[in-house]
Amino acid sequence: MKAGGNPARNAEWPDDLSAPVSTLPEHSRLWVAFSGGLDSALLLHVVASCHCDVTAIHINHQLQSNHRQTEQFCRDVCDQLGVPIVVEHVDVEVSDTGAGGLEEAARNARYSVFERRLRKGELILMAHHGDDQAETVLFRLLRGSGVNGLAGMPANRALGRGSLYRPWLAVGRNRLEEVAVSSGLSWVEDPSNESQVYDRNYLRHAVIPGLKKRWPGFLKRVGHSAGACRESAELNQRLAELHWQSCSDKGRLSLAALRELTALERRNLVRWWLQQQRLEVPASVSLDKGLADLLSAADDRSPELRGSGFSLRRYRSYLYLVPHMTVPESPVRLGPNESVVWGVWRLRLVSNPAVGNSKKFPPPIRVSTRQGGERVKIRPDGPSRALKTWLQEQGVPPWERAVLPLVYGRGGEGEELIAIGDLWCSDQYSGSAPATGWRLIVERNLIE
Repeated sequence: MKAGGNPARNAEWPDDLSAPVSTLPEHSRLWVAFSGGLDSALLLHVVASCHCDVTAIHINHQLQSNHRQTEQFCRDVCDQLGVPIVVEHVDVEVSDTGAGGLEEAARNARYSVFERRLRKGELILMAHHGDDQAETVLFRLLRGSGVNGLAGMPANRALGRGSLYRPWLAVGRNRLEEVAVSSGLSWVEDPSNESQVYDRNYLRHAVIPGLKKRWPGFLKRVGHSAGACRESAELNQRLAELHWQSCSDKGRLSLAALRELTALERRNLVRWWLQQQRLEVPASVSLDKGLADLLSAADDRSPELRGSGFSLRRYRSYLYLVPHMTVPESPVRLGPNESVVWGVWRLRLVSNPAVGNSKKFPPPIRVSTRQGGERVKIRPDGPSRALKTWLQEQGVPPWERAVLPLVYGRGGEGEELIAIGDLWCSDQYSGSAPATGWRLIVERNLIE
């Protein structure tokens, strides 16, 4: 721990640190991410001197030998400042760290807590500064990132139902340390910060100091470059959104419309499509080759571009984004006012107070997949038809027919099919006044 005095909550702080904190976006509650380190300790003190609605949140990753002492330090600081604190313990599985290593796994765990905690209108402040931005840009450059990655960390963005805000991205770490030391601030050093085994620490200790010495304006230059990349990324996104409007139909892309775009425009559109679904974008070379195959293969072929957690597949002149999904192996019962997640679908059975018999318990509802030989009566007074034929007529892709949720309920002739995914539902369970008094809602996660 770095020793110091006990700066009061109403202390005067330099304008270059207090001004960005004083002029925050409107919010219903203000959080400060507090690790106990120099940067976040200084941020908490400055924020507490400017705002009265502050709550600190400390994430204990339980990875360092001093994690209990660090947690207690954070509690003590908040007690001295009169700031409420929320402490969350997270488990970071070393075996599940993936390509980004332990650092990324810890970050993901941390942000998951923030995302879960934030409510609508709430704001969380983080103490990232200019050196952190430079580390991020260099780290992503060495990983081969495009303009999205080289845009660095945004000053603000949506997080959960609230927003994340970084007020000190234009301030260097040296400046924060200077103010913290002169103010007699106390903080805790993370032992892992000195280990150059981690890529970011190597950049921090072995690379960036030399760059700053050679080019004194290094941090400012990186910030300008990140801003330029951010503008390009925003333009790319806007272009993709425009192309989506002209090329998409019910969450899929028209192959004919895609062929009218350049290879660069196609890649930009598909990359945006994957990002909207929070899927990992393949390398540009793989993406270009896969799209070329999907667009040029003969009609009797079934090309497929496989990615991490998804596939891009072609069917009847359209390109589909098919997430890798699992559905229950056995039928599932759907009870009143309950919901069932079925692959990319969510099914709910809700009561309808407008109907007189809505208080009656609904007949048994069962959700299952195709077993073969199913028949459906789309109109009550119409003939029953083979479900296989009906699905083909509706243009449902073959891979989807195997996992589509089929919903069964009691009818005039015993159990009968009352819904086919989000494609059709019997009027007994649909409309503003369903005959049974219960409404079946089947929603699918797709971009319209």
